[in-house]
Amino acid sequence: MVVKIDSTLFSTNESKDESHCPKCGSVLVIKHGKHGPFSACSAYPECDFILSLHKNDLHVVKELGVPCPECDGLLVLRQGRFGMFIGCSSYPACQHIEKREPLAENLGFGCPECKNGQLQEKKSRFGNVFYACNFYPKCTFSVNLKPVEGQCSSCGFSLLLEKKGRSGGGRLCANKACQHMQSETDSVSLTR
Repeated sequence: MVVKIDSTLFSTNESKDESHCPKCGSVLVIKHGKHGPFSACSAYPECDFILSLHKNDLHVVKELGVPCPECDGLLVLRQGRFGMFIGCSSYPACQHIEKREPLAENLGFGCPECKNGQLQEKKSRFGNVFYACNFYPKCTFSVNLKPVEGQCSSCGFSLLLEKKGRSGGGRLCANKACQHMQSETDSVSLTR
């Protein structure tokens, strides 16, 4: 018994659409690229018309009515490929985007390295919390552990770090050359 297979069932990566190219009038086909699906002219390379089929491709969600600081346009809330963001309404001529991060508050500890700045709680691009000087990049002081008041009993450095472990807690010297570990009672008696 011989079975006849319909060859139209097995098509290439291009699927045909009934719409026509606005440039040349040829049939548009749907293709898949590294940025997702798009509609392209079947007369390529003579006609280079393409149209993205992304639903969340920088469309405006809400007009904010606030002027753009870089041009004469207004700021709008847009839905992009990586989520919502605030940008200029005259995109792509103006590519201004507002930052989402709120300003960090000072912790009340002076920077022990430059003596001018204040330590702030910050987040890395991976979401990890660290503490750094607010005069970055001029001052590159940063630590991963939470700073606490006190003075190192070994080297006299003016900042200690709160270290917690399985066997209890302690205070660690923030000076990377010293790294002296002392108990909480030792650091309290030094500050009085």
